[in-house]
Amino acid sequence: MRHLRPASVILWIACLLIAVAAVAPGLIAPADPLAVHPTDAFLPPSLSHPFGTDESGRDLFSRVVHGTGASVVIGVLATLIGVGLGAVLGLITGLGRPWLDAAGSRLIDAMLAFPTLLLALLLIAVRGPGVATVTVAVGLASAPGYARLLRSEVRRVSRSGHVTAARMLGHSPLRIICVHVLPGALGPLLAVATLGIGQAIIWASALGYLGLGTPPPAPEWGAMLNAGRTYIGTGWWMTLFPGLAIVAVGAVATLSGRRISARWAGRSGRSGRGRRVTGAVS
Repeated sequence: MRHLRPASVILWIACLLIAVAAVAPGLIAPADPLAVHPTDAFLPPSLSHPFGTDESGRDLFSRVVHGTGASVVIGVLATLIGVGLGAVLGLITGLGRPWLDAAGSRLIDAMLAFPTLLLALLLIAVRGPGVATVTVAVGLASAPGYARLLRSEVRRVSRSGHVTAARMLGHSPLRIICVHVLPGALGPLLAVATLGIGQAIIWASALGYLGLGTPPPAPEWGAMLNAGRTYIGTGWWMTLFPGLAIVAVGAVATLSGRRISARWAGRSGRSGRGRRVTGAVS
């Protein structure tokens, strides 16, 4: 049996804790994150309040744990929106006629010219703030990057030897696309999408910090950072722990995405050598 490295074990444990905090936060922090206790305001970290309390006496540990679900859901849904739109645009440009490829490429370049947060702010200015708007905005802002990646992968796979051999054998274009092009092109996109979840969580938290995400008093990491900045001199814990949560979840998602990308790259290399060997034998 293959032994797990300590880093892999730590990463798996972190992923499990994040999943539990997102799905069932009451198992980790049973206290009510919205319960107000004015007499307990601005308490520093202690055994009874591991992360301290905020200006209203609410337990910060409970609020940080319960805020995991909102941040993870926004990150995952935004990534799905970005991957879906990017896949459609990437396939159209990668498989379309030259004029369609040129038009799609210019559109992707134009969207990439806008900074991600600026594009998200533009949509929020049109639609208004809110969780749904932030999710769609972050998804739209990430779509051009996925589209460019898929376009390049589609073109690379389309020029590969096994696709050329399938054309020579008379396979239909639809069969070539579904059997040969899409499996080879979508794999790297899905691997990179795992990296995008961490980035989407950070972007959503940044918009929440600006007051454009989950409305108060709901626990959300970006909004908690914004609330704590006023008291950073006396209540440093109000900013530290939500910030650490954002960094931790983003780092776990990034490391997981890199491991998936590395595994996919190794698998693709082995399967590519297998195809070449099989072709030579046949």
